[in-house]
Amino acid sequence: MSNLHLIDHPLIQHKLTLMRRAETSTAKFRTLLKEISLLMAYEVTRDLPLKLETIQTPMATMEAPILAPEKKLVVVSIMRAGQGILDGILELMPSARVGHIGLYRDPQTLRVIEYFFKVPEDLSDRDVLVVDPMIATGNTAVAALYPLKQGNPRSLRFLCLLAAPEGVAHFHSEHPDVPLYAAAVDEKLNEQGYILPGLGDAGDRLFGTK
Repeated sequence: MSNLHLIDHPLIQHKLTLMRRAETSTAKFRTLLKEISLLMAYEVTRDLPLKLETIQTPMATMEAPILAPEKKLVVVSIMRAGQGILDGILELMPSARVGHIGLYRDPQTLRVIEYFFKVPEDLSDRDVLVVDPMIATGNTAVAALYPLKQGNPRSLRFLCLLAAPEGVAHFHSEHPDVPLYAAAVDEKLNEQGYILPGLGDAGDRLFGTK
């Protein structure tokens, strides 16, 4: 899967292990997710284009690199657990534009239903980064990307913390053109669709709702 990028930096892997522990508190889980997100954002944005701008330092005039795109990066959070990653990325890039997508799975039909969609009006010529801690079956990630593609962004990427092999395969079958960044791909899904060994429900652990 050439479009899968595993970010295996030792600091990220260490913090991920701390998050996996069942005894990790909600407050600690939230802090760790924010820290990992910030670290992963460095890798995901590694190839953002630069341009030179003439500036004056206290000592001299120089040609210095700054981000080239005229339009700011857009970070789109898949509600609700995506908020934990969003917070870390905004720590690094506070001027980024932000979008939110709300999706849930109908218990009868198992179809993914969109209940909320709010992103910056003009996505064209913007770099868009979609964030969600988990890709389990991949259904939510796949569904989130279709309406974003209609906005014709300059680039589109997906960042998650953990993924299951089944979800990665589904993701790439539907969106082979979208790079997927993850800290780890775990063993498999269980019968309830949870990632094994995983870290449980990211949303519940992030917000203390279970």
